[in-house]
Amino acid sequence: MDRALLADFLRARREALQPEEVGLPRGARRRTGGLRREEVAVLAGMSADYYSRLEQKRGPMPSEQILAAVAGALRLSPSEREHLFALAGHAAPRRALPDDRVGLAIRTIAERLSDTPAIVFSRFGEALLQTPAAVALFGDYTRFEGLSRYLVYRWFTDPAQRAIYPPEDHDVRARVFTVDLRAAYTTDPAGTAGEIVDALLAVSPEFAEVWRRHEVDVTHHHDLKRYRHPELGELELYSRRLVEPDEGQELLVFMAEPGSPSEAKLRRLITVTDGEA
Repeated sequence: MDRALLADFLRARREALQPEEVGLPRGARRRTGGLRREEVAVLAGMSADYYSRLEQKRGPMPSEQILAAVAGALRLSPSEREHLFALAGHAAPRRALPDDRVGLAIRTIAERLSDTPAIVFSRFGEALLQTPAAVALFGDYTRFEGLSRYLVYRWFTDPAQRAIYPPEDHDVRARVFTVDLRAAYTTDPAGTAGEIVDALLAVSPEFAEVWRRHEVDVTHHHDLKRYRHPELGELELYSRRLVEPDEGQELLVFMAEPGSPSEAKLRRLITVTDGEA
């Protein structure tokens, strides 16, 4: 616990929060623009003396429950909440994850990529949004239900999912998908990620073998990848990620090397897609 930094952080966030933002009247006698200590204490459901001691660098190590209450009272963002817990000597709490709601910023970007294959994934590999070009390239990933919503689950249980990759690339793709799942599992072992892992361990010996390797990174993860399309044949594409950590989502964009045969095939695909729209 870093009492000095914790006190400075609490004071800064309190002074930056306006009374109107939390439903309190400003009043004619308010000398500061932000909240008073006693107002934060009331909003957090604790004594004014306890909260004041935290800001005065002389309080005890607060519990996770106390920190959660203070974070709510100060209207902290997910990143600020994690910072608060770290300063107080606690592991950052698991963020509340969205279900099927795409964040505004990442949705806006995706909708402007209508002529580019792009997919918005949850941190568990569920496709939340696809551009028309992505549907034409990979099929509709948003149609699945149950555990099949998650790409890693389909990879190890549905042979049709593997058809978009050449067979010689299947081993590395299995490792990549498992690495991504492990990253989610590390922060969510008792939630959705844990459910996916338990289900795959029960039905897929291949997954169990890859999972036992405990890999956390795979070489060439972001290099040029080969994809197979039933009409266009093989395409070589780069994929780039735009991560939105507060929403727990990422936008995956697929691009071909300029002037390459794959770029010509991608343009043909997009032209056909635009013609059908």
